[in-house]
Amino acid sequence: MTQTAPLSPIHVVGGGLAGSEAAWQIAQAGIPVVLHEMRGTRGTDAHKTDSLAELVCSNSFRSDDASANAVGVIHAEMRLANSLIMTCADRHQVPAGSALAVDRDGFSQAVTAAIEAHPLITVRREEIRGLPPADWDLAILATGPLTSPALADAIRAETGANALAFFDAIAPIVHRDTINMDVCWYQSRYDKVGPGGTGKDYINCPMTQDEYNAFIDALIAGDTVGFKEWEGTPYFDGCLPIEVMAERGRETLRHGPMKPMGLTNAHNPTVKPYAIVQLRQDNALGTLYNMVGFQTKLKYGSQAEIFRMIPGLENAEFARLGGLHRNTYINSPVLLDRSLTLKSRPGLRFAGQITGCEGYVESAAVGLLAGRFAAAERKGSTLAPPPATTALGSLLGHITGGHIVHNEEPGKRSFQPMNINFGLFPELEPGSIVRPEGVKRFRGKDKALVKKQLISARALKDCADWLTRSQ
Repeated sequence: MTQTAPLSPIHVVGGGLAGSEAAWQIAQAGIPVVLHEMRGTRGTDAHKTDSLAELVCSNSFRSDDASANAVGVIHAEMRLANSLIMTCADRHQVPAGSALAVDRDGFSQAVTAAIEAHPLITVRREEIRGLPPADWDLAILATGPLTSPALADAIRAETGANALAFFDAIAPIVHRDTINMDVCWYQSRYDKVGPGGTGKDYINCPMTQDEYNAFIDALIAGDTVGFKEWEGTPYFDGCLPIEVMAERGRETLRHGPMKPMGLTNAHNPTVKPYAIVQLRQDNALGTLYNMVGFQTKLKYGSQAEIFRMIPGLENAEFARLGGLHRNTYINSPVLLDRSLTLKSRPGLRFAGQITGCEGYVESAAVGLLAGRFAAAERKGSTLAPPPATTALGSLLGHITGGHIVHNEEPGKRSFQPMNINFGLFPELEPGSIVRPEGVKRFRGKDKALVKKQLISARALKDCADWLTRSQ
């Protein structure tokens, strides 16, 4: 009887959401994995623990609506693909309206336990300071926004391109028992009830016009952390510090994270607040709440003073104040092929935020794809990319070539991190959008909703078909 030689391991560098998901997908395909994670021997500026898949910015995976929201669609597609990240997120969900938010400690501990218990995964706590050696014939770099300087230098030397960097800002977390509920109230925007929610999943802090203007003045005047050698680094517009948004216009925050729409003050229903600060549950016990949209680069002393100007937070005690961490990503449309392989070095793939996707879910999704591509290659086959009509395929398309480059200056590029959104999906076939029976007025928001529902349904069907063909 002829015995089949054991398959060589695939190496994954980085134990964040993308690396953990990639390792899981590879191991589930029956292939051994070595997962290299430097935390445990070397820390970062943002992480607080040595757990895999630690959430450092927010505890929210954003909308879980798979019927008409692009983020919800990618959640559903990842669940179809047996995603470890989504499985652990579902098990450690906390109330958050229509969003999927998790107990951050329980979530990362669950991912760590699953990875460490898998018989085909070996976790090595070590820093990888250069590109994989020759004997790692298949490897995935999923080092994320906090790639170590030595490895970043090695990537830069290999690609011949400068890595771009920006800052993700971390939002503060408040102890629930220090919030004044005589001023604040529980309510989700428009009373929307989401998975695991009640329609009262956020704590709302109301502001009058005078209070709002005083708050904006304080934000603009607040003492901030200097950039030092990172001076001039661009922000990602989806994660702007609160004080930077304030500087862009006095009404910016009131039409952004502090918008008062869809909320009614339970203590004074007849008076419409001029602006509202929302806090979202951050842990399963409900003892911690994070300030939604309040990522910041203010110094700690300024943060505590300014945020206590918010009605209801005058005596707030902070479990964590905001901060900054560096985010590095490559010029993926130029450097990577459709299987996330570095064109100049076959066998080496990139995954997660270092590819230029943005967000926890997107990072894990790209890790899922990289893992499946690598597993197929190890088995001597080729996995076709998911259809562009799927959330996974549309995100992959943006990263590996869907971005339109508008460069006026030589040596510069305009490729920027991107969240999943319906703008990345192909248009529906002409005539697909028809007026529902019994509906007289069909335009504007109603028509847009039907369009999103059709795109979502198409995506889930095409993803299921792709997964079936890939088995």
